[in-house]
Amino acid sequence: MKLEIIEYALTVCKVVSELDVDLNKELYFIGKTDEEYSLVCITDDAPADTVERDDGWRGFRIQGILDFSMIGILAGISGVLAENKIGIFVISTFNTDYILVKEENFDRALEVLASAGYEIV
Repeated sequence: MKLEIIEYALTVCKVVSELDVDLNKELYFIGKTDEEYSLVCITDDAPADTVERDDGWRGFRIQGILDFSMIGILAGISGVLAENKIGIFVISTFNTDYILVKEENFDRALEVLASAGYEIV
């Protein structure tokens, strides 16, 4: 399985509303619940005014389109990282999953995943 590195530094934050998000930016994920608006975006594109903000994330995505019938893919990746005491923040889209780790753990995360048989691209 191939894991594709995202070349940007990322930020995870809470915003007041979706109006705080520039929908013309290259990469962002918005989540809305009854409690919050969450945003993951390129750090340079993060809104100036956030409710809470956590910088210093890096990420990769599972390359290709994952069929919904495929089972255990994310569990395998998260298991390898958990065994190595590396915390994750996961975003799932219709096509695939994105796995974020704190920047200080990024190189080690890629190393342990490569050792476990994942191809890093």
